[in-house]
Amino acid sequence: MDNTVILDNILPLVKKPGRYVGGEAHCFYKDPATVEVTFALVFPDLYEIGMSHFGLQILYHILNRRDNVLAERCFAPDVDMEQELRRHGFPLTSIESRRPLADFDVIGITLPYELCFTNILTILDLAGLPLRAGERSENDSLVIGGGTCSMNPEPVADFFDAIVLGDGEEVAPEIAETVRRAKKEACGRRETLIRLARIAGVYVPSFFEPRYRDGVLTGVIPLLEGYETVRRRVLPRLPDIADTGVPLVPVVKPVHDRLGIEIARGCTRGCRFCQAGIIYRPVRERPVDEILAAADRGIGATGFEELALLSLSSGDYSCMPELITRLMDRFADQHVSVSMPSMRVGTLTPEIMEQIRRVRKTGFTVAPEAGTDRLREVINKGITEADLLDTCRNAFAMGWNLIKLYFMIGLPTETGADIDGIIDLAARARQEAGENMKRVQINVSVGTFVPKPHTPFQWERQLSLDEARERIDYLKARLPRRGFKLKWHDPRQSMMEGVFSRGDRQLSRLIETAWRGGVRLDGWSEHYRLENWRQAAGRCGIDLESYLRARERTEALPWDHLHSGVDRAFLEKEHERAMKQEYTPDCRTGGCKLCGLCDFKTVKPVVCPAPDRMSGTRGRPPQKQAEPVSGGIPGIFYRVHYTRLGDSRWYSHLEILQLIFRGLRRIGVAVLHSQGFNPTPRVSFGAALPVGMESAVEYFDMKCAGPVGNGDDFCRRLSKELPPGMEVFRIELKPGREPGALCTTYEVALNQPLSPDHLSRIDRFLREESRVIERIRKRKRREIDIRPLVVRLEAVEEKITFELVSYQGKAGVSPREILVQVVGLDEQEALLARMVKTKVRELNANP
Repeated sequence: MDNTVILDNILPLVKKPGRYVGGEAHCFYKDPATVEVTFALVFPDLYEIGMSHFGLQILYHILNRRDNVLAERCFAPDVDMEQELRRHGFPLTSIESRRPLADFDVIGITLPYELCFTNILTILDLAGLPLRAGERSENDSLVIGGGTCSMNPEPVADFFDAIVLGDGEEVAPEIAETVRRAKKEACGRRETLIRLARIAGVYVPSFFEPRYRDGVLTGVIPLLEGYETVRRRVLPRLPDIADTGVPLVPVVKPVHDRLGIEIARGCTRGCRFCQAGIIYRPVRERPVDEILAAADRGIGATGFEELALLSLSSGDYSCMPELITRLMDRFADQHVSVSMPSMRVGTLTPEIMEQIRRVRKTGFTVAPEAGTDRLREVINKGITEADLLDTCRNAFAMGWNLIKLYFMIGLPTETGADIDGIIDLAARARQEAGENMKRVQINVSVGTFVPKPHTPFQWERQLSLDEARERIDYLKARLPRRGFKLKWHDPRQSMMEGVFSRGDRQLSRLIETAWRGGVRLDGWSEHYRLENWRQAAGRCGIDLESYLRARERTEALPWDHLHSGVDRAFLEKEHERAMKQEYTPDCRTGGCKLCGLCDFKTVKPVVCPAPDRMSGTRGRPPQKQAEPVSGGIPGIFYRVHYTRLGDSRWYSHLEILQLIFRGLRRIGVAVLHSQGFNPTPRVSFGAALPVGMESAVEYFDMKCAGPVGNGDDFCRRLSKELPPGMEVFRIELKPGREPGALCTTYEVALNQPLSPDHLSRIDRFLREESRVIERIRKRKRREIDIRPLVVRLEAVEEKITFELVSYQGKAGVSPREILVQVVGLDEQEALLARMVKTKVRELNANP
C-alpha cells in the first residue's frame, strides 16, 4: 500500500498531525536516484523541539548544498503516533519524501540532552534497525550521533556506529564523502568505520572497550592502533551565512518560533558549572555587516516576526550596541522584534534595553545562578548583587513589569545562607521598582545543579532527590506570594539527568530496559515517571544514586578518552580556585588563561573589534504606523479565497493563520497592524475548519495600506509561498455586509460502502421533522435540533453528500456530527472519512 494511503489512515487518529506531513518553506526535495549519499537527520524529540534546534538546520542546508548528497528530516513521534505506526506495521519515515529511515545510508541523530535517550531507541526500532551497533548487518544504515551530549555519549555509545565530537559544519561533508567512497569501493562495515575514525572529531565507540573491576570502571581501552583518544573538532571561524541557507519555516508552532542568527559561538567567561563554556570555546564572533545581511535575507525569506541573536552570552558580543541599534532601525517599522535569549547581568545596558523595547518588550531573564556574592565567587559568575539590582532598576524604569531570575540549588559549598540569599535577592530586586513596586512581578526559577563532564565541577556530588525537594520546599514556604512566583525544574528529572550526565556504558542496559518497559519522551513532564527508571534499575542491578556521588581525582572517568581540547590540569586548577573563591577573568579581556585549547594559528579567539564610539545616533525613534483616523486614509479591505486540500488539511486553524501571515510578509503585502503592546496583522479568517477536513472554498479578510496590485499576480505569488494544497485563486474587495445565513456543501468518501443499516438511518432522518441531539460542553448540557440545519443528504455506496445551513450567531451542526448522529458511524470511522467542503452559498432566510 502507498505510504500516503497508510498515513491517511493514521493521521486522523493522532494529535497535531501537521508534525508529520512537512510543507515547510525552503525544504529540499531531491530524487534519491540522482545522488550518491543519503542522510536522514533525526532530532530525538517532538517536532516542536526539533524545529527550534539551530544545529539541525545548519547541517540540513550544508549537506543539501552538495549536488551528490540528499538530507531529509525526521523527528521522534508522539506516543499516539508511535502506537499507530506499530498497529499498522508502518516504519518511521522522513518528512520530505516519506521514505523509510532504513533506506538512508546514514541516520544522523542529534544528542541534545540526556532525557531524550529512550527516544533514540524508539526511532531505531521504528526504523527497523537493531538497537545496538554490534548487531547491525553490512547493509544496515550507519547510525551517527552528534551534539551537546556527545562529549560523554557513553550511556548511549553502544547504540551508535560513530559519534561526532564538536562542531559539525566541516565534519558532516567529510563523513558524506567518506561514505560515498566506501559505497563506491564496496567496503565492508568495519572498513567504513575505520575510515570514519580517521576523520578528526569522529568517535567510533566499538574501537574502545571500557574495563570494570567489581562493577567499577577502571578505564577505557583503545582497540585500534593509533586511535587512543578523540579530540573535539573546532571550527576556526563561523561558517559563511550563505552556506547555512535560509531557515525552514515551521508549519507547527515550535517552542522557539523565530529567526535565529548565530552572532557568536563559544564563551570564555569561565562559569565553573557550565559545560557549554568549555565544549564550545573559543569565542568566534560574526562581523556586524554579515549579521545584518543575514537578518535582511532571513526576515525577507521567512516572514518571522522575531529575530533572535543567538550566542551563549549575547551581551558579550563586542559590537552589541552598534548591532542592536542598526537592527532596530532596520526592522522596527516592520513590527519585527529583536530578542537576545542569553544576556548576562552587566551586559544589559540602558542603551540596549532602550533599543529592545522599540517594537515590543520581549522576555527579560537574568541569571544570578546563586543567592549570595560568596557563592557566585565560587562558581566564577563574575557579577555582584549590586550589578543585578542595577539591571533590575534600569528595566523597571524603562517599563518592564516582569523580570525572571534563574538560580541553581546544590552548587558546591552551598549553605543555608545561600538558599536564604535567593529569597532576599528576589525581594531586593522587586524593591528596585520603587513606587511602582505593586505593579511588578518577579518570577524565580530554580533548577538543581547537575555536575557535567569536562567542567571544573565534574568531580562534585549532586544533591539527592530528598535534599533537592527539601530546598525547593523551603523556598516555596518562604518566598512571599504577593509579587513573586516560584517555578522549579522537577528534581526527579534532574536526578536522571545527573545519572546520565556522568554515566558509563553500563547504563545502555538501563536505557534499553526502561524503553522496553514503556519509557518515552522523558523531557515532557506529562510523560516522565521516575518510578519507571527505578524499576528498570532494579531489574538491571544498577544503583542510580551511586552515579550522583562525588568522584575522586584519581578514579577513571567514562569520558577520559574524549578530549574537549581543554586540559585536565586547567580544570583541576579551576576547581582549586573555586574552593578559594578566586576569580578567573575572561581570556578575551584578561589575557590567555592557558586552558590548552588555542594554538593561536588555526584555533584562536575571533573577536570583532569594538568601535571606539558607536557610529551614528542612538537609533531613530520608532515610526508610528499610519492608522485610519477621521478624514485620513482608512486602508483597503480585501477578501482572499484559497483552497486547503491534500496534506494541508492536517494543519490546525492557528497553524493556517501563521502560514498565511508569514506568506503575506514574504511577498511584501503592506498589511496594517494593530496598535498596542504586541502589534498583530489586521487579518481575519472564516470559521475554523476541523483538522483533517479539506476545503475548496476557504477565505480570509485583510486590511492593507494600499492596493495589492494585479490580482492574478497576487494569487500566484502568495500561492507559491504556501504549502502544497493551499492555492489562492481569487482576491476581491471585501463585501460590505456579512450574510445572515450560509449553506455549505460537503462531500464525504468513506473507506468502505455504507451498510443497509446506515442507509436506513439516513432515510429515517430525512423523513423526520425534528432530530434533537444533546451536547455537553464545559459541563453544561445543551439540546439542539439539527434537522432544520440539513437541507440535503444523499448517499451512494461509499459516497455521502450533504448541505448544512449555518446562521450568524447561532449554534450549528458540524459535518462529523452528521456522520455520527445521523449516519451512525462510530467516532473513529468519522475521523477516517475523507471530507471536502466544496461549495458555500448565501441564504436570505432567517432561522
